[in-house]
Amino acid sequence: MEEPVTGDVQIFLSSKENCVSMRSIGADYMSKLVKIAGIAIAASRVKAKATHVTLLCKNCRSVRTVPCRPGLGGAIVPRSCDHVPQPGEEPCPLDPWIAVPDKSKYVDLQTLKLQENPEDVPTGELPRNVLLSVDRHLVQTIVPGTRLTVIGIYSVFQASGTNNQKGAVGVKQPYIRIVGLEQSRDDNTNGPSHFTLDEEMEFKEFAQRPDAYAKICSMIGPSIYGHGDVKKAIACLLFGGSKKRLPDGVRLRGDIHALLLGDPSTAKSQFLKFVEKTAPIAVYTSGKGSSAAGLTASVTRDSNSREFYLEGGAMVLADGGVVCIDEFDKMRPEDRVAIHEAMEQQTISIAKAGITTVLNSRTSVLAAANPISGRYDDLKTAQDNIDLQTTILSRFDLIFIVKDVRMYEQDKRIANHIIKVHASGAATQVNRNADTNEGENWLKRYVEYCRNTCRPRLSEKAAEMLQNKYVEIRQVCLCRISPWHLVT
Repeated sequence: MEEPVTGDVQIFLSSKENCVSMRSIGADYMSKLVKIAGIAIAASRVKAKATHVTLLCKNCRSVRTVPCRPGLGGAIVPRSCDHVPQPGEEPCPLDPWIAVPDKSKYVDLQTLKLQENPEDVPTGELPRNVLLSVDRHLVQTIVPGTRLTVIGIYSVFQASGTNNQKGAVGVKQPYIRIVGLEQSRDDNTNGPSHFTLDEEMEFKEFAQRPDAYAKICSMIGPSIYGHGDVKKAIACLLFGGSKKRLPDGVRLRGDIHALLLGDPSTAKSQFLKFVEKTAPIAVYTSGKGSSAAGLTASVTRDSNSREFYLEGGAMVLADGGVVCIDEFDKMRPEDRVAIHEAMEQQTISIAKAGITTVLNSRTSVLAAANPISGRYDDLKTAQDNIDLQTTILSRFDLIFIVKDVRMYEQDKRIANHIIKVHASGAATQVNRNADTNEGENWLKRYVEYCRNTCRPRLSEKAAEMLQNKYVEIRQVCLCRISPWHLVT
């Protein structure tokens, strides 16, 4: 029998329909096209998937080629041989076939694990994930941390580890065979296509206002009294800077890292929660419950195939956004060391279990920590109050020491502000201007639009002012300030 010829043509599908929630996919979608969005958290090694298997009869040596089902499906092998025995010839027994790997046809196959976007997970519930299979030209195009919109056929396969389990025949493992794939962003850019013309006009008009910066700062944590400098810093962190690639290939990060260190009950965690809700891409975690692998990446073994695969952590999932780390001082020192490369080089290098790769972690870090004794001691120096290594402190561009100072007038204003917030039940109206519709959702959209379309550069006047200020500080200040502070 002549072997079928497999062409090198792969058709990709696209759709303008809305995505289906990953939580709503069930048995009703079996063998149907579905469109879902999520973030890739794991990628397996590339494997060879047979499209046609060549079988050889052990008795009569006849050859037969059978097709394999696409995706993770296998081939249906006939029980008997078609050979008609001659008189006096022994007939072929049942199941006489043996596979001939050298004569079979193969394509590249890779499995991915797609997880719900962090902003789509309901509070208090675990994120859902689904297995994906990609082949041929889609192989090795996705790395953990990439946000995807996929179109595929909802299918099932028999897990290899359940063949001998009682009652496992009717229980199948679901997966999606991808027939169309679109990366939601490339190099942290979505493009302005998903913003309406009215939104773009509104954003551009707002940017022309002379008080735009002050308005945005007033929208940062409106229920938090004071902390004007912290709010300005968080506004800069949300919008970010401009990434630069030098002629020699060196990349300068444009993301800003900030650390809030101070007494308890100074709204540090509230700032982190606000950024988590406002940033287009954000991941919130606590230092005590975070490990090095959970923040960066890990290599785990698949329970079915027993193969190692790469799974991204919080800083990989927040690529292009913000990672909020609360209780930063409660982390173990060996876990904090793991994020040094991610904060400075914005990459995570992995060399485990035979997997050597580099993942992107182009994210800003907003961390909150307490002093070494719980409260800030004015009788000690700043270094004695901070229980963090210099190597990790040098990664932060902005460090704020937040103190709970006892002052009669200030305490009275804070108490009055808190009572008004709780009495009205509408903290969102305290420091906002209603005629411009500046809400959390509006600010989130505005931040996303600016990050996608704006690439600010220093003017000559601003650069000269910055240079003169740097030289002045170096001459009169005894503190350690290096050229890196000028870069940041």
